[in-house]
Order: sequence, then structure tokens, then C-alpha cells
Amino acid sequence: MVRKILRWLGYILLAILALLLIGAAWIWFASSREIGRIHSARPETLAPPTPAQLGDAVRQARLLGCFSCHGEGLRGRLMFKESGVAEVWAPNLTEVAARADDQQLARAIRQGIGADGRALWVMPSPMYSRLSDGEVAALIAVIRRLPRAGEATPPVSLGPLGRFGIATGRFRPATAMTDEFRVRQPYQVGREHEAGRRLASINCSECHGPDLGGGRPGPDAAAPGLSIAGAYDLAHFRTLMRTGRPPDGRDLGLMRTVARQDFSHLTDEEIAQLHGYLQARAERVQDPPVEP
Repeated sequence: MVRKILRWLGYILLAILALLLIGAAWIWFASSREIGRIHSARPETLAPPTPAQLGDAVRQARLLGCFSCHGEGLRGRLMFKESGVAEVWAPNLTEVAARADDQQLARAIRQGIGADGRALWVMPSPMYSRLSDGEVAALIAVIRRLPRAGEATPPVSLGPLGRFGIATGRFRPATAMTDEFRVRQPYQVGREHEAGRRLASINCSECHGPDLGGGRPGPDAAAPGLSIAGAYDLAHFRTLMRTGRPPDGRDLGLMRTVARQDFSHLTDEEIAQLHGYLQARAERVQDPPVEP
């Protein structure tokens, strides 16, 4: 009787082990298939940038987070590392630009597709897809002006949790979200606020969602809809955008970092335009709470 029980326990353990091995194989196969998928890129139309766009291109690159992600000189830096999840380096763009043509750079910026046809990860292409042809061309000009320096950065290194997240769709590449950003646009409140709407559409949507109604900048992070901005007067809003500090002094985490590194490059006029739009939007739209 004891032998029979032990034999059945052995069968059960072997079955569990087999299921675990099958599950691990599926995760590896599904994540590898997604990582290696080749995407068909649309041809990019690049209008010659205006003198004003070229003169403002470095500030725009800072405002859009290019330098905070890729480092000073755009030579690449480690931007994410968590044991068991992933190690992600923002590429050395001076190296990339030496090997890529303008079409490939534009596709990386607006479509999230690398020169090899594979999707880029942790790249805000959905937000950048809203940039004009001239603005993208000006960003490419910034990259090409920089001297080639430094080393090529390592490829994305995935741990088991990272592969599980990709296999199950929890972690998505930039290419997976660009269509959503084309369809879900921020609420229109009138021509007088169109400049502020465009600023919010490009600079705030990565965290707060394509229509600014709330989003998830990370698997375990939630950003509220921007109807919350209706509670800010212009002075407090300016402080928020420059320092990431709200009136009550709370630590806003990622917002504090983004404000100090990127949004601090907004002009007073741009902050006023952004504030005017978000105030007008808040009078018409009440966003649902974002689940933690």
C-alpha cells in the first residue's frame, strides 16, 4: 500500500514537473517570437525643418526626454535594471545614426521600429507619433550634429519575469500602442486652446494615456487622468511643471523626475497654454479613477 502511494506521488510530481517545463518552454517561445518579430514600417515623410524648428531642436529634444533617457551626448545609458525582470539600455544614438539613414531614424522615433525591423522597447514612439514631419526632421538633425563617441550599448537582457510579462502581453513594445494613440486623441475644447492641447497630447500622453484620461507608465504604476489639473491655479501649475512638487508637498515619484529633467525646459508661454487647455478640459471631462 505504501509503495503504491509513493508510486502515485511520484507520478504526480513528474506530471507537475512536466507542466512546469511545458509552461517555461511556452514562455520562452512566446517571448522570443515577440522579441524577434519583424514589423513592416510605413514610409516616413520628412519635411525640411524650418529655421525656427532647427534653432529650438535641442530644447525640444530635452523636453521630449531624449537626453534624460539616452544620456548627455545621446551616447546611451542604463535606464532600467531589476533582477529577474530585465536590464534595458537606451542605445547610443551617435552609433545608431552612423549606421542608419533618416528613414530608419524616423521610423524608430514615430513607429517604434528599429533599423533591423524589430520593435523597440521602452521607447515612447506612440507619443512621438504625434510629432510633425518637420519636428522629427529637426530631432534627426540634433542627433546627426553630435560627434560619434562611446560604445554600442548592450541589447535588452530579459529575466524570467520579463519574459513572462512579454509572453502574457503585460509588457508591450512601442509598436503595440501607436495605433491606439492615433485613434484616442485628447478632448478638443476650442481653437483658442489648440496649442495647449497639442503640448499635452505629445508631452503628457506617455504617462497619462493617449486621451489624457489616465494611464499606466509602468506595470505597477498608475497615472491619473488630467481632469485633476483643474484644481491648480497657474502659479501652482508652473511650480508643478518645473519641480514636480504639488501644493501639498507630496512626493509624486515619476512626475517629480520627469518635471525636473524634461518639463523644466517648457517656456512660461507653453506652461500657460498647457494650463489653459487642461483647465478647459477639466470643465468638460471628469476622468474615471485609475485602479492602483
